[in-house]
Amino acid sequence: MTKLYKNNLAVILGPTASGKTDVSLELAGIAEIEIISADSRQVYKYLDIGTAKPTAAELQSVPHHFIDIIEPDTDYSAGRFGDEAEITALNILSRGKLPVVVGGSGLYIQALCEGLFDEEISENNNEIRAQLQKRLDTEGRDALYDELMQVDFESYQKYADKNPRRIIRALEFFYQTGKKLSEEHIIAKTEKHFNVSYFGINRDRQELYDRINQRTDKMWELGLADETRKILDMGFSPDLNSLNTVGYKECIEYLKNNISKEQAIEEIRKNPRHYAKRQMTWFRKNNRICWLDGSPREIAKQILINCNF
Repeated sequence: MTKLYKNNLAVILGPTASGKTDVSLELAGIAEIEIISADSRQVYKYLDIGTAKPTAAELQSVPHHFIDIIEPDTDYSAGRFGDEAEITALNILSRGKLPVVVGGSGLYIQALCEGLFDEEISENNNEIRAQLQKRLDTEGRDALYDELMQVDFESYQKYADKNPRRIIRALEFFYQTGKKLSEEHIIAKTEKHFNVSYFGINRDRQELYDRINQRTDKMWELGLADETRKILDMGFSPDLNSLNTVGYKECIEYLKNNISKEQAIEEIRKNPRHYAKRQMTWFRKNNRICWLDGSPREIAKQILINCNF
């Protein structure tokens, strides 16, 4: 490992549509960096417009990692990301560059920078929990209990009373982290490889809502509905967790003629606001975040000034 950046890691975070990508690209113009995407949806292939992935030109301008790495019907967890991203960051440092984590998935950032803790996971995987609850209602607890036997036999034996809340909890933990709850009641890295500097993009609420609306309009103009139709035409189920995502789930309802185009657009504008609130709830737990204002270039310059290395 070179001495240029030693064991340092920078994180650019913030709510959806706050401008994280723009800031990271500006930073790439003034520092030797590689970007680690901490976005739980950008890992999926074909989900381009709806996840606001960097453009092909932007991806070529600076190395990006963890974008387009798996198929939409493949499971991917924060635990797996933490393990793989740690190796990637160390490799970036060995090349004399600074690894910069960019994204709004708080659990992914946590997994890489500090490790995962059971109680935090239990509060922050609403989508997986909702899917499991739906399956409990439609398939019954025996089906979920049999599934638990396949992924975590120790918990299966422990929950012989088939308590549905405990079954869902164990499955939720496994699908979120890729680890067994019976073996990993608390997951924490015993050795921290990185000196982490956290930077958050601060946006006034109305400004953020305006940016969300503008992004929604742009996504629709770029062909979000057509992209969704193409993914479904490829044979991917509309019930996949990857498609239970703001933008795609509304487009699916639109393509099913369950809602109008206008309703779909309005929902895609509204739902990210709720998501942004959940993101900020997560980020406020971390008092090490340095919140920055300004244009992407101004924020990038402030990051270099304020880095703890």
